[in-house]
Amino acid sequence: MSSAAEVITPALPPPADRPAVVIDTQVVMDWLVFRDDRVQALALAVTSGAVRWLVAPAMRDEIRHVLGRGVAAAYAPDLPFIESQFDAHAEVVAPPQAQPLAGRLVCRDPDDQKFIDLALEAGVRWLVSRDKAVLQLAKRARVRGLEIVKPESWCFAAQDLDAAPVVHSPT
Repeated sequence: MSSAAEVITPALPPPADRPAVVIDTQVVMDWLVFRDDRVQALALAVTSGAVRWLVAPAMRDEIRHVLGRGVAAAYAPDLPFIESQFDAHAEVVAPPQAQPLAGRLVCRDPDDQKFIDLALEAGVRWLVSRDKAVLQLAKRARVRGLEIVKPESWCFAAQDLDAAPVVHSPT
């Protein structure tokens, strides 16, 4: 064995024991299309497997729709790359069950309701969004155990995930 210190990265817990996150379409685009630096901590956590990225089929459909129009289309997104990232890192789950209006956490923007419903039904720790209508629900969601945060704030909310490598000196 070498006299240099040996770096050992802690093993990740089994998938079911890892915290889960729901990521809205704009943040996914910031990550996979625009390569925004503000989402890199979140992207690393997802791609390393430190967190589970939950998506319902409608969320993948939405990203496909958005990529074909407007600003995203002007960026000529690498569709095979984006699809490969979904395939490699997203955990597809059943769509959330329809909830009665009474007691439901309702978003002003009906297009964003699917993210809130999935996050609450799946019991994830975080819903990461830049959408103002979603962010306005943060205080009411927190009471239900859901943190709604911007991607640049997520790294602070998830500090307990920062598993720094354990360095062992040879004995």
